[in-house]
Amino acid sequence: MGRYFEGIEPITFAGSDSNDPMAFRHYDPSQKLGDKTMSDHLRFAVCYWHNFVWEGNDPFGGQTFERPWFPADTMALAKQKADDAFDMFRILGVPYFCFHDHDVRPEGDTLKESHKRLNEMADYFAEKMANGGPKLLWGTANMFSNRRYMSGASTNPDPDVFAYCASTVRACMDVTHRLEGENYVLWGGREGYETLLNTNLGRELQQMGRFLNMVVEYKHKIGYKGAILIEPKPQEPTKHQYDFDVATVYGFLKRFGLENEVQVNVEQGHAILAGHSFEHELATAHALGIFGSIDMNRNDYQSGWDTDQFPNSPSEAALAYYEVLMAGGFTTGGTNFDAKLRRQSLDGSDLIAAHVGGMDICARGLKSAHAMIADRALEGPRDLRYAGWETPAAQAMLAEGATLDGIADDAEARGVNPQPVSGQQEKLENVVNRYV
Repeated sequence: MGRYFEGIEPITFAGSDSNDPMAFRHYDPSQKLGDKTMSDHLRFAVCYWHNFVWEGNDPFGGQTFERPWFPADTMALAKQKADDAFDMFRILGVPYFCFHDHDVRPEGDTLKESHKRLNEMADYFAEKMANGGPKLLWGTANMFSNRRYMSGASTNPDPDVFAYCASTVRACMDVTHRLEGENYVLWGGREGYETLLNTNLGRELQQMGRFLNMVVEYKHKIGYKGAILIEPKPQEPTKHQYDFDVATVYGFLKRFGLENEVQVNVEQGHAILAGHSFEHELATAHALGIFGSIDMNRNDYQSGWDTDQFPNSPSEAALAYYEVLMAGGFTTGGTNFDAKLRRQSLDGSDLIAAHVGGMDICARGLKSAHAMIADRALEGPRDLRYAGWETPAAQAMLAEGATLDGIADDAEARGVNPQPVSGQQEKLENVVNRYV
């Protein structure tokens, strides 16, 4: 049987004058920006779930995609799916991929059988990775799709579900560790509630906090050196998510003593659902010291749900990578395309072209962001705006021992009468547009 992507050649860099939709115009992996290549800056990853699991269904219609490995309910089909997935990784030349346990193996009749199948697929992956395949950016467990999780995973009112989750996460962490995954992600798709009428919110938060502490303890027990990440999500499917946004996650981590153990994987689409911009969430993660990795997928701005589309805005990408670079860039994290095709895009070549476009937009945004930082195009005006705080008198107001009385008395003695100064937002927007 022929491979799904048979006949599609590896994607190469053709330059900005190219009209070839199956070539990179901006992403040149070897091009250096500062002391890193584009490949090292961006650390692209392809996700397994939307590309090889999703069937093209939506709330009003069923499957539109016909893939040769569907329904992937046998190990033979799971391995065929893996063959085609690694073909796609090779064609795109990406350095990483990501997966949930449920993506790569059919569920067994028992928990032990599911784990056995996961380990068998991990062995299959390891062979491909050793033969030039990409590395694993992160692994995670799907604890939201099966009906057993309808009331949550670690927050479930049934302690047996909590125990099932513990076994599932242990197995997934073991596989991620064995495959040298650089991060392990906890995506709480149903960690929240629909109504307070049947919910003990305080109890559920305690369960979630204890579970996360045990995950961190297990990480250290097995000697796993990768980062533990939480992916904030405000809603959908659960009405009230406990991990609403970056700031909420930080408060949760702080409460349970995990702020130095766990970072965030920030998704653009989730930022939008939370009423924020992507760059806001990234800047917040940086400011709070928990920036880890990103999922680069946008939402449709006319829809109120998570449409998981590939990025296509150079200005949005530039502002996002500006914050990534200001945070010091990625260490264990990277740029994962948690994005899917539109359900009318049926061909294998559509999957390749979507990633080519997304990678190019990210590269274009990275180049703009790098140039803005090199020129201090935003940091210069920003430093000037806060220059008053650099004086000894201003610094003294924030120092240990300063009091409200002392500051107030000094202000009255000096007859302080501050006058507003322009924030120059429109001028700075024009600056960004010049670089984009």
